[in-house]
Amino acid sequence: MGTWSSRGLRGSTLEDLINHTNERYREGGLALIQKIPTPITPIEIDKEKRHITLAYFDQKSTVDYIGVVQGIAVCFDAKECHEDTFPLQNVHAHQVSFMETFEKQGGIAFLVIYYTHRDAVYYLPFARMKEFWDRKETGGRKSFRLEEIDQAYRIPLKNGVFVHYLEGVQRDLAGRNR
Repeated sequence: MGTWSSRGLRGSTLEDLINHTNERYREGGLALIQKIPTPITPIEIDKEKRHITLAYFDQKSTVDYIGVVQGIAVCFDAKECHEDTFPLQNVHAHQVSFMETFEKQGGIAFLVIYYTHRDAVYYLPFARMKEFWDRKETGGRKSFRLEEIDQAYRIPLKNGVFVHYLEGVQRDLAGRNR
């Protein structure tokens, strides 16, 4: 694989890099993770060019990604944030509900958050995100600060994998087995 010629994730979307990471994980036999398409309802279709020209997003989707890592079911959502404060309005109640149910079934749910202004990516375990969510639901802050995330969950660029979130999964599992 070629070298990364610029700093961080600039010039590419977070989802593109996660998709690339997922392909590397699949090729290496580490995981099989699929992007869940966002459900849309087409309004106008250009039959000549064979593409949708106008559509709206259906109300409820689950999460961005779902799959299995070495026999463990995982699901996660990818989010970008442009400042140190992450607004919880970027996470929807039906996503929290889905992730909570997913974890009750023995899976692992989490967020991958890219702080664009810091060029830093973090793994946020569902349990921690749920603490922030519950705080909001009981009248507290409607956001959380980067400093509230355990810095051990920062995702490094490693072995040509741009968003190497499996280390976060491993750390998350280790924390549950204490």
